[in-house]
Amino acid sequence: MVWLTGGALAVALLMILGLLLLVLAQGCTTFWPVPVEQFDLHDGRVLMGEATRSERFEPDQSLLDQLDEESRLRAEDRRTEGDGTIQRRLLRIGNYELTGEHFAWISDYEVAQRERPPWALVVERLEWGRFYGEPEAFLLDGEVVADTPESVWAAFNEHHAAARRRWEARRRLEVHEIGRVNARQEAARIALRKAEIDHGAESTQAAAAASRFESVQREVEEEFAHLREKIRDFNEENARYVLVLRTAQGQEKRLEAAEIVRAYPANQLSLGGRAAVYFSRWGEFLGDNPREANSEGGVFPAIFGTVLMTIIMSLLVVPLGVLGALYLREYAKGGAIVSAVRIAINNLAGVPSIVFGVFGLGFFCYLVGGTIDDLFFRAKSASGPTFGAGGLFWASLTLALLTLPVVIVATEEALAAVPNSMREGSYACGASKWQTIKRIVLPRAMPGIMTGTILAMARGAGEVAPLMLVGAVKLAPELPGAINSIAPYFHVERSFMHLGFHIYDLGFQSQNSEAAKPMVFTTTLLLIAIIAALNLAAAWLRLRLRRKFVGNQF
Repeated sequence: MVWLTGGALAVALLMILGLLLLVLAQGCTTFWPVPVEQFDLHDGRVLMGEATRSERFEPDQSLLDQLDEESRLRAEDRRTEGDGTIQRRLLRIGNYELTGEHFAWISDYEVAQRERPPWALVVERLEWGRFYGEPEAFLLDGEVVADTPESVWAAFNEHHAAARRRWEARRRLEVHEIGRVNARQEAARIALRKAEIDHGAESTQAAAAASRFESVQREVEEEFAHLREKIRDFNEENARYVLVLRTAQGQEKRLEAAEIVRAYPANQLSLGGRAAVYFSRWGEFLGDNPREANSEGGVFPAIFGTVLMTIIMSLLVVPLGVLGALYLREYAKGGAIVSAVRIAINNLAGVPSIVFGVFGLGFFCYLVGGTIDDLFFRAKSASGPTFGAGGLFWASLTLALLTLPVVIVATEEALAAVPNSMREGSYACGASKWQTIKRIVLPRAMPGIMTGTILAMARGAGEVAPLMLVGAVKLAPELPGAINSIAPYFHVERSFMHLGFHIYDLGFQSQNSEAAKPMVFTTTLLLIAIIAALNLAAAWLRLRLRRKFVGNQF
């Protein structure tokens, strides 16, 4: 039995360790820059890009029969050199607007020449994915100011940072300033609608609200005109700086410097240069918004939504679970009803999570949220629900119900572990039931309660199925939980992004699966790290509590 139980534990640990090492290895290498290679093929095509992976395959006879005589002989030669397989590489060729493809397979028998162009640039753009080409010229106001690779690269570096700052300033105007003006206009419209609903369209209150709305409308139009002018100035200034690239096929492409997030000559980078690109990509990943259907850019909204949802869920489930366990263990008398409740709690732990999602959608979103909209947000609900749809708070409540059995069971076990002699000693000193629970039982049961909290946080943070129904979305540009002057002020009613749902979307909903595959591992690594950080914080608190009362445990 010693060997059997120890072997089972060793196998379980090896499986967990293997999974973590796989995620760690794949996730940490995603952003490391690799060389750019150019392949001249026998059929006249020229492909340039980054080799993402390679494999050996055994070609079917039908594939060989489709080749011309020369290609078939080369393939047969490759097969006879080894074990009958041929090596091929998956090349990320980018330039999607020109090629219509992000990746291409290249077999060894197709390659006539292979080289690494010294001035091949990797360009990461806001749209269309990556671009690969060699610098041809740099234009300023339509005039060529540099026409050699060295001078073009120097001119680009001179103007790129300023162009990106102007783009970010323009983006802030579009997202925040225009959003603020729109919110002010919407608030005036809602006030007018509310006055019409509450007092009638012909009332003096409605007339006053209409007058205020017209005044706000005039002010808003002036602000819009001013913001549009500033945005136009930024656009005109950025349009002056253009990088001209030439692809491996000889096609010319012009890119505004502001459209380029990052560019680097991959085949000239030193170890320090590669590290700079690597950490720059990590910074973008952790602190920026996603782009290109979530396959590029950052995941900050998903990080924010995951952490905030987990914290709100914990604040909801822990008090409720502890109070329920206290009643069952300390106050309730044993009997059929208490036994039935315990059985129900244990059964709830086995209910599929999607069932909780359906319940959350029907009860919290439609019933409770719809009622809140009818009572307090009637005017706003005319243009769409406020609380009557999926959102952060309803998702947190749904996951609180999902993890409630974990907290109750763990708390009951912790309360049962407190010796009865300590309770009896407290009663003998004249303490009441609540004083005994508060000063004797709960402090000594707190490490076990924290264990239940850790388990609940770990399960809740990694759940995806319920969130797909009660608030998690593919893209949420406005962060949930934001505080502003618009009712309901603290916006927990908003939809949100979640790292678990983000992983599902990347893995199964992305149109560019090969580009999204490395991001799946990186996002998985990030989700594991966040859950580990939350759990370590709770475990540290549990350890402190355990040390505080270790002298009184026996």
